[in-house]
Amino acid sequence: MIPFVSATIDSGALRHNLAAVRARAPGARVMAVIKANAYGHGLVTVARALDAADSFAVARVDEGLGLRAAGITKPVVLLEGVFEPDQLEAAAVHGFELVVHVDAQLELLRAAPAGSQFVTWLKLDTGMNRLGFTAAAFAAAHSALSALPCVRQPVRLMTHFANADTQDEPTTALQLERFRRCVGSLPGERSLANSAALLTNPSSHGDWVRPGLLLYGVSPLPGSLGSELGLQPVMTLQSRIIALRDVAAGERVGYGGRWTAQRPTRLAIAAVGYGDGYPRSLPSGTPVLVGGQVAPLAGRVSMDMFAIDVTDLGVAPQLGTPVVLWGAGLPVERIAALAGTIPYELLCGISQRVAVASR
Repeated sequence: MIPFVSATIDSGALRHNLAAVRARAPGARVMAVIKANAYGHGLVTVARALDAADSFAVARVDEGLGLRAAGITKPVVLLEGVFEPDQLEAAAVHGFELVVHVDAQLELLRAAPAGSQFVTWLKLDTGMNRLGFTAAAFAAAHSALSALPCVRQPVRLMTHFANADTQDEPTTALQLERFRRCVGSLPGERSLANSAALLTNPSSHGDWVRPGLLLYGVSPLPGSLGSELGLQPVMTLQSRIIALRDVAAGERVGYGGRWTAQRPTRLAIAAVGYGDGYPRSLPSGTPVLVGGQVAPLAGRVSMDMFAIDVTDLGVAPQLGTPVVLWGAGLPVERIAALAGTIPYELLCGISQRVAVASR
């Protein structure tokens, strides 16, 4: 059965992008960020394709458990850490590495069962003001963590940048200086750089880089494309034509009649909408690829479908003609900009009724 909407995941592109990351940070190991179902690409599919990464990073325990259930044995870092005794027990059983960013997690580790051993990442808040110990509290937290028998030494050290995607913004340099000043000559491996910092600030690479969006072939820098960075798109989101119709000049199309035909117009109806994760906010004129030809969206995206003006296409589409929404030949960065959002949201927003397959 041919699905109405499908997301094809290119495993070769994932491997290519990992190699591109290594080329940009040759002195660092790679902690591949595959949280949020690998940014919509499929947690296990991506983990298997990125077997050459040095470790994986997920947000929560359940994501790590999903990897272990699939037979993934590579180190897994829990970026939000654990908060309950049963989560700590699961982390011990499955060898998850823990990010520690609040006092409550220190208390949890103090009560760890005898014999437990954890690799820990102590997070310093250098200006993101989201997770992590402040500079004033960092030394005490580091001392407490270093004294725990359940913690493998030395403690590893981490921070996160707030504005690394803005190259002329001084915040990243300030955060980097705060990190260096606070951790000083403490032992332990360092991890600072996300995808954007990996590109814009080589001095932040440290021992481990944490690429996310780059691995999926997408640029984290506004106004640039992954292809310009030597990356390959991993996800191609595709639907197909389920109806063709002709409308007269002056006829309005779709909910609210937001689009009016300026001439006799041939419309194709694609079987995809915001119920699949294709944004309702996209304006008329947004490009799609109909059988490989560029054509504009006509009218408002509805839950299950939208109209495309195919009047000028050299090869007339038929029922079943494929429609590419983003991916190979149509960068997701471009579609995100038209939707007034970021590529992360589009990729993570793919709904459960989209059929996902890898190749």
